[in-house]
Amino acid sequence: MNSALLDLFLPRKCIVCGSILSVHERHVCTSCLADLPRTFFSRQRRNQMADRFNGLIAAHMDQESFKGYAYATALFFYRSGTGYRDITRRLKYHSDLAAGRFFAGMLAKEIASSPLYSDVDLVIPVPLHWTRRWARGYNQAAVIGRVLAAGLGTELREDILFRRRRTRTQTKLSLEGKAANVAGAFGVRRRSGVEKYSHILLVDDVFTTGATMLACYRALRAVLPVSARISVATLACVGY
Repeated sequence: MNSALLDLFLPRKCIVCGSILSVHERHVCTSCLADLPRTFFSRQRRNQMADRFNGLIAAHMDQESFKGYAYATALFFYRSGTGYRDITRRLKYHSDLAAGRFFAGMLAKEIASSPLYSDVDLVIPVPLHWTRRWARGYNQAAVIGRVLAAGLGTELREDILFRRRRTRTQTKLSLEGKAANVAGAFGVRRRSGVEKYSHILLVDDVFTTGATMLACYRALRAVLPVSARISVATLACVGY
């Protein structure tokens, strides 16, 4: 059955506004795609997401343990009062992997065209605890990470970082609660060989407070040489 005929019986709807999609539209209508609140962070050495993340690093880590300014990028701003928040929610909670890959592909094109990320040699998705991964059936960060790694022509590894414990969901926690919830929650597997990489891209679905990314960053920094760079990328960033 061709796509036009299938749409007659099972019409596809825009993730953002709910309107019926045309044959040539994928996951989101042309109007909503045009209005996607994109950050354009990928070509900005300094931006609000990077400043917030580097502020966390400076506040919680020994300045001598890292070198340089961490780059950070996201495809679009996460705005809770709009339908755009459903892009990441559909991937995370409703198993819409195709939509996740679609938007990850947009982010991959941005990152691949930026000189800031031209030397990335490894992509690491933020890991789920094995119990949550088993219940969900997939890791949404890994879905995004695979597309980014393919777009950058580099390696993706899910066997380096791991969750030491199952943490509470971050959604309803305070800023301090989120930081405490994930503090020390991640580790690096022995003999992973991560030390040989020079520019690692940490990947997750949404950047909110940066607490989860910081916890992963700290775990990696403990074993990486000072010269190695760690950057972060997400589909969405909660903006101020």
